[in-house]
Amino acid sequence: MPKTPLRAAAAIGGTADDVEAAFYEALQRGDIDALMACWADEDEVFCVHPGGPRLVGTVAIRAAFEQMFGNGAIHAMPARVRKIESLGSAVHNVLERIEVLTAEGPRHAFVLATNVYHKTAQGWRMVAHHASPGSAREPDDANDPPQALH
Repeated sequence: MPKTPLRAAAAIGGTADDVEAAFYEALQRGDIDALMACWADEDEVFCVHPGGPRLVGTVAIRAAFEQMFGNGAIHAMPARVRKIESLGSAVHNVLERIEVLTAEGPRHAFVLATNVYHKTAQGWRMVAHHASPGSAREPDDANDPPQALH
């Protein structure tokens, strides 16, 4: 099966930004193999879904995402990202915009997620994903300057 550029980036390394893009692309396609290619192959990687328990290790993380994909792909798009990066690690705080199907039709929800990446022998890989409970309103950043001028 031919690899997309983002999937190839996750498989061979790339930057933390490339792995994050591949992660969200895999969510949107419901592609468990592409999603798991983004994760480091380490015992202590962890994931916390909104309101869920801490999942430790790739086996537990894979099982949770497989169960979620059983309901279809996850339509999550990164809307705003704040980053702290160093030579061997990167922390991305992401505002995820998620499309949810309701009885009234599609609606949007917003989740704040923190994604942590380490540079490994295989290149950049995700080592942690922690997502907050969702909200119907897009949250404001407390430190953003006000939009109105005096």
